Amino acid sequence: MPSDMSTASHVQRSLRQCLAVVAEMLYDNGHVLETITLAQRGLTGKDLQLLSQNAPAWATCQQVLETSQAATRNEQGRFVLTPMGRELMFDMFGEGAADCA
Repeated sequence: MPSDMSTASHVQRSLRQCLAVVAEMLYDNGHVLETITLAQRGLTGKDLQLLSQNAPAWATCQQVLETSQAATRNEQGRFVLTPMGRELMFDMFGEGAADCA
């Protein structure tokens, strides 16, 4: 197997793992998936700080999502998924589970 293919597979697997963990951490901390899947919403700096304090894996997943360009900051500076991150989230949880009704 070419190294490019194994690297791409590893990155996608890591992204999917992080998205699954992020979904759980959001729920455990009183948020919903739409908090990060809707570009106009997002997590504030205070929200991110609280998640980092309450969920030790948050900072690692946030870094993986941002480094892989699956997440970014919106115009208000809030943490949201990019179209690619949103597409992966929809693939994993279904569009209805991660979209506004």
